[in-house]
Amino acid sequence: MAVVVGILVIAFAAWGIGDIFRGYTRTYVAIVGSSSITPDQFRQLYQNKLNELSLRLQRPIPPDQARAFGLDRQVLGQWVQDAALDQLARNMRLGISEDDLKRIITDDPSFHGPGGRFDADRFRAILQRIGQSEQTYVAETRRETLRRQITGTLSTDIKAPNVETEAINRFQNEQRDAEYLVLTRALVGELPAPTPDELAKYFERRKVLFRAPEYRKATVLALTPTAIAATIEISPAEVKEFYDKNVARFSVAEKRQLQQMLFQDKDEARKAADRLAGGLSFDDLAKEKKLTDKDMDIGLLAKNQIADQKVAEAAFSLTAGQASGAIDNPFGSTIVRVVKIEPGSSKPFAEVEGEIKKGLAGERAKEQVRKLREKVDEEIGGGARIDEIAKKLNIPYLAIEAVDRSGRAPDGKPVDLPKGVDVLDGIFSTEVGLENDALQTQDGGTVWYELVAVTPSRDRALDEIKGEVEARWRDDEIMTRLTAKAQEISDKINKEGAKLVDLAAADKLTVEHTKLVKRNDSPAGFPVNAMTVLFNAKKGSAVSAEGNDAVERIVMVVTDITVPPFDPNSPDAKKLADAVRDSMVNDLYAQFMRRVETDLSVTYDDAALAQALGSSPNQQQ
Repeated sequence: MAVVVGILVIAFAAWGIGDIFRGYTRTYVAIVGSSSITPDQFRQLYQNKLNELSLRLQRPIPPDQARAFGLDRQVLGQWVQDAALDQLARNMRLGISEDDLKRIITDDPSFHGPGGRFDADRFRAILQRIGQSEQTYVAETRRETLRRQITGTLSTDIKAPNVETEAINRFQNEQRDAEYLVLTRALVGELPAPTPDELAKYFERRKVLFRAPEYRKATVLALTPTAIAATIEISPAEVKEFYDKNVARFSVAEKRQLQQMLFQDKDEARKAADRLAGGLSFDDLAKEKKLTDKDMDIGLLAKNQIADQKVAEAAFSLTAGQASGAIDNPFGSTIVRVVKIEPGSSKPFAEVEGEIKKGLAGERAKEQVRKLREKVDEEIGGGARIDEIAKKLNIPYLAIEAVDRSGRAPDGKPVDLPKGVDVLDGIFSTEVGLENDALQTQDGGTVWYELVAVTPSRDRALDEIKGEVEARWRDDEIMTRLTAKAQEISDKINKEGAKLVDLAAADKLTVEHTKLVKRNDSPAGFPVNAMTVLFNAKKGSAVSAEGNDAVERIVMVVTDITVPPFDPNSPDAKKLADAVRDSMVNDLYAQFMRRVETDLSVTYDDAALAQALGSSPNQQQ
């Protein structure tokens, strides 16, 4: 069901939550029937999810980057889904016993220790890392279990029809062989220039294609740590000082391959430790307890990776091959043995000097950006224009004389715009004189923009673009002739029984072969668009399609079709059937949730969401 949940979360983004955020009080971010979530509650929920994600990726995720990835929408979508299912569970009077709930938690492999059993210390440590109390986790597990009681019924006894699975198998794995030839511009040769009258008529019929686009004049001010960092000088002494104070950050910690025996009876553990001290080998003791290496293996661990501090201290005080004494814990005792030791190492200063310098410059840049951002916002609040602010604060800015929606200047060259944000969309979504919300870059920077003037789209005279029009006329004329030639060749093959190789020889063209290809293959030199046409053709028939160049044409003749075998009991067929079944379940689940949410009446407020995240409503769109 995890797949279903992921699909539904993505669906919320696809449906465009922002489109239904309208005209509601800012008391709640969302309301689902009798359930609601306030901005403060959503902020805490969002932060918890952000912490979980950071823990999983083992690196902090900046808030702006998380929002750029749509985490806020995903968290909100998940809450709406959960709230709807919770209410449905209450209406259906569903429940779970305390014993069953305890079993679900203790059976979770995430909370198992090296011996494969529930480890209470590990359980509490994980909850502490994600910022959840035991009571909160148990309550959420109860709710999640009840939700699964509902959603689990949707997938019961659903099987992928063999007919559908076989059809998909054929679609994916059918192979075809074809011979083909490409009709290029060279076949047409040089065309005479069009007469003035021909060109004028061609232009008039296609005038809309040659319109000058709308251009916008704008001012852009970008403050990004990356750009600022490039201007900051870090002295060699500062770099060396940082290295000396943080040698551990550039070191690989010593690791040890460890085995452990777990004893519920502490007296038994002490007796076993005494026997080991008296000469009994660790391996012989393991045989007595019927433990394999797999049962005892903890893994290759650094000291800080061992949750139990007593075990960590003991393990890292031993030599290779040595076993510890009995180490007590609240659930019994442990004896550990060091199998092997991997010494730690440190990267030399010369190897990390550049990395440190870049990092120090980046940190200073962030502080400079923060201070400058405050000054820019203050100036904007006072009514100053962006170019005035940039000059006053001595910050480089971008004065764009003219840019179209594709990001190009009138000469056709791309305009150099800030990376990582869609400032172009902002420029074409605003009006002259309006103050616009600043854009946030993924590296923690800020981009301000201001529309200065608009030059509307207009019809251009033929004299302005005569060369462009003539080039277009020439391409169209070549395309027309090659299309006619392709049709002529196809007709001779399909209607008169001619051979492609003979027709090619008459025009001194080369026949090529695809060899056996599947529908999604990309043979070198073979047009991608032609694959669809090829797989829609009958064996022995000739068909044509657009070539790699829009002007070119390709003529193909299917020479062989290999239908893939289908065994519903084969591993590949079963894997395909599982994918079809998952798709069916996802569709059914999405329909079910839409009905549940419709019955409960779901309402959103984008202003409250923006308030919860400390951003403007426009940034949530």
